[in-house]
Amino acid sequence: MNADYATAPVRGYQPRPRTPEVAARLVASVPHAIVVGAGFGGIASALRLRAKGYRVTLIDRCRQIGGRAQVFERDGFRHDAGPTVITAPFLFEELFALFGERFADHVDLVALKPWYRFCFADGEHFDYGGTLDETLAEIGRISAEDRAGYLRLLEHSKRLFDIGFTRLSDKPFDRFLTMLRVIPSLVRLRCDRTVWGLVTTFLKNEKLRQAFSIQPLLVGGNPFDTTSIYGLIHYLERAHGVFFAMGGTGAITRALAALLERRGVAVQLGTTVSRIRVESGVATGVEVANGGVIAADLVVSNADAAHLYTSMIPTSKQALSARLKLASASYSMGLFVLYFGTRKTYPDVAHHTIWLGERYRELLDEIFNQKVLSDDFSLYLHRPTATDPSFAPAGCDSFYVLCPVPNLQADIDWAVEAPRLRDRIVAALGRTILPGLADTITAEFSMTPRDFKHDYLSVNGAGFSVAPVFRQSAWFRFHNRAEGIRNLYLVGAGTHPGAGLPGVLCSAKVVDAMIPVAELVVRTEQRAA
Repeated sequence: MNADYATAPVRGYQPRPRTPEVAARLVASVPHAIVVGAGFGGIASALRLRAKGYRVTLIDRCRQIGGRAQVFERDGFRHDAGPTVITAPFLFEELFALFGERFADHVDLVALKPWYRFCFADGEHFDYGGTLDETLAEIGRISAEDRAGYLRLLEHSKRLFDIGFTRLSDKPFDRFLTMLRVIPSLVRLRCDRTVWGLVTTFLKNEKLRQAFSIQPLLVGGNPFDTTSIYGLIHYLERAHGVFFAMGGTGAITRALAALLERRGVAVQLGTTVSRIRVESGVATGVEVANGGVIAADLVVSNADAAHLYTSMIPTSKQALSARLKLASASYSMGLFVLYFGTRKTYPDVAHHTIWLGERYRELLDEIFNQKVLSDDFSLYLHRPTATDPSFAPAGCDSFYVLCPVPNLQADIDWAVEAPRLRDRIVAALGRTILPGLADTITAEFSMTPRDFKHDYLSVNGAGFSVAPVFRQSAWFRFHNRAEGIRNLYLVGAGTHPGAGLPGVLCSAKVVDAMIPVAELVVRTEQRAA
């Protein structure tokens, strides 16, 4: 904490020049905000609070900022550990614009084409993305009768987007009255249906139904259980595109880290916050794992919401509503992620590939409901070298493959099953889109749900916190304003509006709307004048 806090720009307010001595005296009077967790929700919250005039300390247990968006390097191969699909880039642009800067001056986004390639078990593929006419032509190649159905699906998706994203994604749902006001719109749009129910209303071909219903898996949901409000993703992608940041998602976190530094946010890495201090119903700071205490006027938690309420706040200090949500919580699936390089290139493999197995509904039921590890699987394969060759040495490719699996509520010994699953995945990819993989794979390592629990303190090792089912959406999800505790706010995947980059960035906008400008800065400046 230094005098920069008293001179850095505040949204809507330009302080008069001060001497270093005056600035130093003002530092202690500026309200202090602590943000726990440097995922995208936490980073966005720290920047928004800084723009409102707070002194901000951002704390994370990892060695890099970004939360699950870590960057791994092994033997010359680089991997984005977490999110790789960039949509709604305007949400990043907003963060730089808070300080009069341009996101485009710091990060080079490249539009992808196709957005995703779907590879089906019978060898057929479907490329999704590009212009609307290109998408319709590709749909027509699979099923001519579904072109009109896709247009109707897109039209319905726009209506969902207008309600679920434009109107509600940055609005607080900590009051039930807010929920009551939107129920008529949700009923009118049939949000009681699942994503699968929505898609099958408009599309007839089974392969296209699968391709256009997988989006909930990107935010931790089962298409057969997830509310159809998530059908808005179709329009979000169509309206704003699908991008890759040159240098990877890590290029975005590095640009944000530099912005935090320029704007005077104190960043403390390699530090685990073990507890939120609550006194007389008010959050007053945090306790860190080494026994230290950091005081604050307000706290924003980007920790997994379920972990926050199970491990960081005594049950006696929580509201009954939070305890009930925790007791009945349904969690997203787990993830097995295999990172690897190849000593050759696969130029015919797209940047994003969805590799679908023979079973769809049955496999998802086993992952989400029966919680058993199946012999078969469906996969998401990321090949960043398709767009950015710097991710691998010359003549090589960099990959990661993500396999949805049951979370730690299942009785799975990952020390035994991880190597077996790895072998099945390598063999399956080698038979299909990565011929000869077993002979060329190199520099590999993996993560299981156990690692998600240990590294990210994710309850049950869930990949995306609590699942996006209707009974855990909007008011029914963990509130952005902590239930029963003043001056504590929640952002991230487990709170409103949900997981995924757009969701967690919007959760910071929700909290931004709840917290007033640090008016003490302005009043002190006026008195000094």
